[in-house]
Amino acid sequence: MIKLNVLYEDNHIIVVEKPSGMLSQADQTGDLDLLSLVKSYIKEKYQKPGNVYLGLVHRLDRPVGGIMVFARTSKAASRLSTQIAEHRFVKKYYAVVWGEVVPSKGKFLDYLERLEDGTTIVSEHGKQAILNYEVLQVNHRKNHSLVRISLQTGRHHQIRVQFASRGYPLCGDQRYGRQDKTPLALFAYQLGFYHPVSKEFLSFELDVPKEGYWTEFTV
Repeated sequence: MIKLNVLYEDNHIIVVEKPSGMLSQADQTGDLDLLSLVKSYIKEKYQKPGNVYLGLVHRLDRPVGGIMVFARTSKAASRLSTQIAEHRFVKKYYAVVWGEVVPSKGKFLDYLERLEDGTTIVSEHGKQAILNYEVLQVNHRKNHSLVRISLQTGRHHQIRVQFASRGYPLCGDQRYGRQDKTPLALFAYQLGFYHPVSKEFLSFELDVPKEGYWTEFTV
């Protein structure tokens, strides 16, 4: 069994690290998913009989590692979902992209449409997608940039599509970038939100993985 990295837990929520390559929730593949893993952790730790309630309020794409929060009650799930709908979650990512992003700091605003095959495209018929970014370091030898991203919206494949559409696909992105068969260089390193009961603002942060594209930079 994979060891779960729990960053915070109480009776209302649990904050954990999702390993890259793991599903956020079960799909038709039958592969291990984080939702089931956290349910098993709670069931075992607190010796809960029967089914364990755990609310999935947001997701990370399978190739993406980083911080996720789950709700342990339906009330917490509802309140967290409201915060997400009102764009009050703070969601920050690191990414390694191809090329040197110009300008080195700015905002991307697009309209993104999700197609039936799960691909997302820039489309005037889509939903508004906004992110802010800042280039932190550039590896000129390999033509890679380390970028810090703050999401204002949470559209499907948003970061990957917005950078790729401008000619800066994420390294390791086999859908929107190059077919190089390396892990996707996108990591959800910071998550902030208001506790659904105490209303206290909570913020969690992780260091980037010490492998793959991340080793080209000092974060």
